[in-house]
Amino acid sequence: MNKFSKTQTIVAAALLMGAAGTAWTMLAPTGQQVTEDAYVDGNVVQLTPQVSGSVTQIGADNTDYVKAGQVLVQLNEVDAELALARAEAQLSRAVRQVRVQFSNASQFRANVTLRAADLSRAEADLARRRDLAESGAISGEDIHHAEDAVKTARAALSVAEQQLASAGALVDQTSITSHPDVQAAVSQLREAYVASVRTTLRAPVSGLVTKRNVQLGQRVNAGAALMAIVPPDQMWVNANFKESQLRDIRIGQPVTLSADVYGKTVHYSGRVIGQDAGTGSALALLPAQNATGNWIKVVQRVPIRIELDQKELAAHPLKLGLSMHVVVDTGDPSGAVAINTAANRGVYRTDVFKNELEQADQLVERIVAANLGGSNELAKVN
Repeated sequence: MNKFSKTQTIVAAALLMGAAGTAWTMLAPTGQQVTEDAYVDGNVVQLTPQVSGSVTQIGADNTDYVKAGQVLVQLNEVDAELALARAEAQLSRAVRQVRVQFSNASQFRANVTLRAADLSRAEADLARRRDLAESGAISGEDIHHAEDAVKTARAALSVAEQQLASAGALVDQTSITSHPDVQAAVSQLREAYVASVRTTLRAPVSGLVTKRNVQLGQRVNAGAALMAIVPPDQMWVNANFKESQLRDIRIGQPVTLSADVYGKTVHYSGRVIGQDAGTGSALALLPAQNATGNWIKVVQRVPIRIELDQKELAAHPLKLGLSMHVVVDTGDPSGAVAINTAANRGVYRTDVFKNELEQADQLVERIVAANLGGSNELAKVN
């Protein structure tokens, strides 16, 4: 008798659940698509070094809130400082060597003027002697000596002109600061300075630290993930709708959401902003292979991206992966189909690394100015 009563109870419960489902299907408001298969997603910003080094300081741990620009990890600076000192010395030497090149060009230009004057004087002396030779005042031997002097002066002028051309080729149409040798040294100094600055790892964004896997003394390579930062204001919801629900979903449609963590009393307002390129199974690491004899159709789901209201998100913060209840109001079908999304959301950016080259250029200017001496750095050889 007990077994019979138990069976009756199970059958009655099944019938009741079926009737409830049928009633919900018949009485549920139209113009809505609902899913419980929705989760909070957001940006996970990795902190990665751009140079290699050994960790000497860690400034944050998991669950800490950090601000953009805050120092999180410090690498050993010794190697970078030595490289920077070598680059500074190389730039100083390059500026002084280019100054010598400009001085040599000026010296050779003056030498050309001197040799040209010697040639003019020798030619005038030869002409005078030839006039006197007609009257027999001087001998032919003196004429030969004067002609040799002209040849020597002309050869000396040619040598001086070649020396000027050689020296001018090094500094022609340039100045000390724009000279290729100086610019090469400047480039090396910039690289060394930036490498030195990058031994200090700063938070690119504000947010909560998670996934810290770096320890003091650890040797890290460029590109290694040391920790992650989750900005609490850069979160959205991925709602996985059945393929049969997608036909009515459009860009811009309003969405009402609730989170299990706060219960049904707290609601979020959102809107549809995009649709993923494929189903979850198709984009999985190991996609399902359905080319088998025993195939069973499984309803697929496609992630729909839902933007959250920032004020509501700030009032009731969410965490990555939390479950959400999503109701999309599909009453207005005038929006674009979700698959034809046009990117109109804001651009993610950080200004933490903006001043690296500016500070390097200030150092370059100081070193160049200190090694110019009394030179006119705008002087050019034409």
